[in-house]
Amino acid sequence: MTPMVHLCLLALLLSSADGSSLEGKKVSFENMVVEVPEGTPVPYVLYQFQVNHPGVNGFRLTGEGSDAVKISEDGWLYLDKPLDWSHNDNYLIAVDALVDDKVAEGPIYVTINVLDVNNHAPVFNQSYYTALVRENSPAGVPFIRVFASDRDDPSTPNAQLRYSLVSQIPNRENSLLFQVDPTTGEISTSQQGEQSLTASETIQYARGEDRGVDALKAKFDDYCPAPTIPHEENPFFTCVERAEMRRRNLNPLEDPDYTLFVRVQDMGGASETALSGNTRVHIVVQPNLWVNPGRISIREHAEGSYPRIVAKVQSNDPNAVYRLVQKDRELTFPFQITEDGEILLTEELDREEKDMYILVAMAEDEYQNQVDPPMEIQVVVEDVNDNAPVCVNEESVFEVQEDEPVGSLVGQLLAHDDDEEGTLNALLTYTIVSQEPTTSLGSFAIDAASGRIQALRSLQRREHQVYKLSVRVSDPAYSADCKVVVKVIDVNNELPLFEKNDVRAHRNVCCICVCVNMCVCCGVQYGSHTLAEDVDVGHTVLSITASDADDPESGSSYIEFHISEGNDDEVFAVKTDGKGVGHLVIAKPLDFETSTSYKLKIDARNPEPLMSGLEYGSESSTYVSLSVTDVDEAPEFMLDMLDVSVLENTTKGAVLLTVEAKDPEGKEIRFKMDSDPKGWLEMDAATGQIRTKDKLDRETLETFEVKVTAFEKDNPDKYDERVVSMRLLDVNDNVPKLTERQAFICVQKPEAVFIKARDADGPPFSQPFTFAFAHGKKSHNWDLQVVDGTTAKLTLKKTPTEDKTFSLPINIKDNSGMGVTQAFDVHVCTCTELGYCYTAPAEHGFKYGLGPTIGILAGILGFCAIVFVIVIKRSRKQKKAATEERNALM
Repeated sequence: MTPMVHLCLLALLLSSADGSSLEGKKVSFENMVVEVPEGTPVPYVLYQFQVNHPGVNGFRLTGEGSDAVKISEDGWLYLDKPLDWSHNDNYLIAVDALVDDKVAEGPIYVTINVLDVNNHAPVFNQSYYTALVRENSPAGVPFIRVFASDRDDPSTPNAQLRYSLVSQIPNRENSLLFQVDPTTGEISTSQQGEQSLTASETIQYARGEDRGVDALKAKFDDYCPAPTIPHEENPFFTCVERAEMRRRNLNPLEDPDYTLFVRVQDMGGASETALSGNTRVHIVVQPNLWVNPGRISIREHAEGSYPRIVAKVQSNDPNAVYRLVQKDRELTFPFQITEDGEILLTEELDREEKDMYILVAMAEDEYQNQVDPPMEIQVVVEDVNDNAPVCVNEESVFEVQEDEPVGSLVGQLLAHDDDEEGTLNALLTYTIVSQEPTTSLGSFAIDAASGRIQALRSLQRREHQVYKLSVRVSDPAYSADCKVVVKVIDVNNELPLFEKNDVRAHRNVCCICVCVNMCVCCGVQYGSHTLAEDVDVGHTVLSITASDADDPESGSSYIEFHISEGNDDEVFAVKTDGKGVGHLVIAKPLDFETSTSYKLKIDARNPEPLMSGLEYGSESSTYVSLSVTDVDEAPEFMLDMLDVSVLENTTKGAVLLTVEAKDPEGKEIRFKMDSDPKGWLEMDAATGQIRTKDKLDRETLETFEVKVTAFEKDNPDKYDERVVSMRLLDVNDNVPKLTERQAFICVQKPEAVFIKARDADGPPFSQPFTFAFAHGKKSHNWDLQVVDGTTAKLTLKKTPTEDKTFSLPINIKDNSGMGVTQAFDVHVCTCTELGYCYTAPAEHGFKYGLGPTIGILAGILGFCAIVFVIVIKRSRKQKKAATEERNALM
């Protein structure tokens, strides 16, 4: 049953936002929701409550917003004050119907949602910004960021901000040298700015060099000698002095090189009704002294003294400490860098050992923090002709068949030179200087550039079987003589034959005779063989033999074996030494499920071409039939490598990996898992799913391995194992924590205290940390500066008048901005000669805690009780003795 109070939505009359009438519309009595634009003029009618209960003579409102919402005696609910979304975007009102101040019906609840209206313009957090930028800074790399906020609803376009660059002053070439990211407000140089942005000329000083007026005068005199005019009266010097003072006391606000006018608009800047805000960015361009000297060329084996200066770099920080490292880690690194940035070569270079070095110059502060980005410098070692040509082979042997035509290629002599390829130092020239036997001079020619040797006449084996040549290989400065042997071999007029016999009478020959003296033979057969599918790879199935009647020790008699048919998957291979014996071996694992039989055709061939008109026939081929038998094999995993990376906050029960395996015979398999070091995981035996059964923690164990096994359900002895490598990925579930929470500073010699923090998370959720005072402002008494990614330096500015302990709230955040405020206690005290805080004896006030105090009081009371008992007993004894004495006298 619904209550008797009915809620009707009446006309939003009088001050209705859109002027439309809702009179007569009925609404359910259930909890109601109404939406009202912020700033709607009042009074603004929301509802009228109609009550069927007799005697209702009033209503009561309670709940949030009841001061802005009113109700009349006859049930009209209306706004009495305009609503502001930025103050509150939701109100919940309870309505009770009353009879003489007693609740007759209700309560019912009305939720009022305030709709945001774009009535707040975006505002920059600063009315102006100042920034420094180096000349020739790379385009797109931000050097400052402007930030604006909007009080409108961030989930609506009303607070969607877009930044734009309105103008740049000066803009002499009508080309913007800067750009602003429309989404983030980051300001960087444009492509034009990277090329054109330059700083004013300044005086350059070396590290540690005096920078006073006298030093400035001396440098001025070096460039502009004017001995007859005092510096103070020289207008050129006073101009230089003012420029130098301006550079030393940079104030971008008072004397900027450029001023940018930046605008921010809400509504994404896409509406004509968008509201906007503006700010200025004052920029000073600083000179960039950290300039790459470019590629450095150094001749190898350069004579002279070492070390010698080969280049120089200069940091933008005059106090920078230089460091030089090599990009490629080599055992020797013949370069150093001085404190002034001079790069030194410490020894002779040899291009044949290393032709290029990549140096990385670093400029750092005293805490090894980079003050300029690392700079890569290439050093190229120039070649000098210090290597003679070398023959690749001590003796090069070539074979050429007799009766080859004039100009036939005999072979190519190979030689090389270790000097730089493509230069005159490595340009080789080939020349035949001698030939044996000398009776056949002019039989060969060699190409001077390539070393190709050709026959100048048709060679005959009966004249000479071997020729020996001496070939000189020269570069512009050196030469070497290479030995060449040319063998004239017999014409390949004999075929390699398998088991040469009367072919038709051979028991292993398959022949079809079509007439009395005409048979077609398919070649020698080596019969049928049976192999189990688990035979090892490399196993020899059988040996085959063939012979060749050509001249021994020549290419014409060398026999190679090739499987030409039946070996599509290259499961088999033939190994041979070329002397007519081949061994058929298993090259890949057999698989009964893939193939149950093979019919192989094996050909015997010579590497030398056959004589013209001669072709290989069936007598140079053989056949082998192989059958594969089935073996019960173990299951096999689908993947050899199983690596899993998972977030450490993965929920309990989540599936991390499904291990897949199959049985070659199709038998049912099961899975199990072992060696889980922390017991975080479990495995479904039927599906192979690995799930989490407990909370993971990277900080406890980042990487670990588990062993999974797939086995036949009915024969567990048939199994396969794999190792699953698990890696837990970090989430930001730890905050940086102080490694020490207290320190002391001696008043006599106040030194900085170093604060260190540690975060159990890994990058990018750990260091570098930011250190700041919790209130976000600078302290009058303390200075806090970041030293490196994990350390900050705390310095006392003002010495207190008495020894005192300060509890400083330090806010430490990690690289992703997560952190908390922690107390760091610093005791400022008078120290002893050993450097420890001194505490005067009088200051040791004998103050005890509550426990010791109660113990002492109890001891005192106990002692008093004992004394009291003793006194009472003695008193009684004395009275008794006195009584006995009186009785005796009587």
